[in-house]
Amino acid sequence: MTVELVPTIHPDHRELVESIFSAVEGVLAACPRELYVRRSREKAHAPELWDALVAADLLAIGIPEELGGAGGGLTGCTAVMEALSRAGVPPLQYSLTTFSREAILRHGTERQIKEHVLPTISGQRRFCLGVTEPEAGTNSFASRTVAKATGTGYRISGQKVYISAADEADHILLLARTAGPGEKVGRRSGFGLFVVDMSLPGVELRRLDIEWHAPEYQFEVFFDDVEVPADALIGEEGLGFDNILSCLNQERVVIAAWALGLGEYGLQKAVEYAKVRAPFGTPIGAHQGVQHPLALAKAEMEAARQVMYSAAGEYDSGRDAGAQANMAKLLGSRAALAAVDAAIQTHGGSAFVYETDVITLWPMIRVLQIAPINNESVLNYIGERVLGLPRS
Repeated sequence: MTVELVPTIHPDHRELVESIFSAVEGVLAACPRELYVRRSREKAHAPELWDALVAADLLAIGIPEELGGAGGGLTGCTAVMEALSRAGVPPLQYSLTTFSREAILRHGTERQIKEHVLPTISGQRRFCLGVTEPEAGTNSFASRTVAKATGTGYRISGQKVYISAADEADHILLLARTAGPGEKVGRRSGFGLFVVDMSLPGVELRRLDIEWHAPEYQFEVFFDDVEVPADALIGEEGLGFDNILSCLNQERVVIAAWALGLGEYGLQKAVEYAKVRAPFGTPIGAHQGVQHPLALAKAEMEAARQVMYSAAGEYDSGRDAGAQANMAKLLGSRAALAAVDAAIQTHGGSAFVYETDVITLWPMIRVLQIAPINNESVLNYIGERVLGLPRS
């Protein structure tokens, strides 16, 4: 399958994005959409996807060249996610690994970077992300997972939920309280950010029954007095929450790419169908009732894409990309939802036939309205941080 580059990419990004879209062709040959959804239906994994990402050197994107990576920054990681998602093959663990290692690149020691980041280039290390908890939800300040100092390291106890790809990851980037009972916690106090080996005694997984048509799955992860060494801590103790927040802009932008790519996939299926479906002699795409929702979805996705790459550029330049990154996630997920909804409406009843591969897009696109951060929280950010309105 050929993935065509959107012609409106900013000139500053064009060469990098074009090269990545070209490299993705090999990945799609190894793991096409058909295999991706079949493995999902079988409740199996798709190791071909990860292996092909490694073979194409796409995991080197985002790691500075001086460390042995391919450079490209967030712009490059965004292009990888968009290109694969446009073909209906979003690599969730790729995004989790690149996001997690960004925190280590920013706040880890040279030894931690060598041990945890560099092995991701060859695919030898994969990460999942442990922040959300059953009771706390998006209020991470209410987290109950605790890391108690032991003198030689930490002992971690608690529970995380909705942890994607936990069974395939060998390490988890984990946010845990380091403050004692009754002690105040906040952005700059009371938390630690840890790299935890998933094979350690006391780590237990329980798979959640979530239907979203992808060969990557979600888990509850339990930590029962898991002992980790002192160098499992990334950055300074107490600043774990602040450290992970500093990387969330990257996550927002990559999620926008994920959503927009899938939205484009669904839109193109609808356009192709609307050109040939003619129950009354004229293709249904000639009717404004069908054509206009598709055209509006395209316009809105293109606008969101511009914000997305602009945010990536700001991030790579070292500037505060918070506003644009959050707007990219909001606009991208909403535009993609409208595109998939229009695709379902265009296909009518046939959209709900599994083999048509339209309804299969809906659960994942709908999830991206609420995860990894819900759009209401994004609106809060924009209202408070951009418009200067009182805190919600």
